[in-house]
Amino acid sequence: MNPTYTALDFLPILMQFGVAAAFVAFTLAMMAILGPKRAGSVKDLSFECGIESEGNARVPYSIKYFLVAILFVLFDVEVIFLYPWAVNFKSLGLTGLIEMTIFVSFFLFGFFYIVKRGALDWE
Repeated sequence: MNPTYTALDFLPILMQFGVAAAFVAFTLAMMAILGPKRAGSVKDLSFECGIESEGNARVPYSIKYFLVAILFVLFDVEVIFLYPWAVNFKSLGLTGLIEMTIFVSFFLFGFFYIVKRGALDWE
């Protein structure tokens, strides 16, 4: 059977978006109206835990920092694929176990490769 949808079926979703947008607009408007409006040279200074800021804020970071961040996201996304497999472990049977073993072996191969290349070594 192929269900047919009408525009009326999607009305609750559109209403939810409308309520969310109205709430955000109302909150921002109330903050602008009721919020404090004090400005001054002392208030506009940057505050860093009570320590006076010195030097340029645009200090270049080591590429290692960004590499570790990208690798974290990459491996984090790969680990997300383990959850559905764990939930359906019994129903997938031996085929699912073999496929996940291959997936995890690629995952571990990539991890050992980046460790061997020194991507996670900090000087």
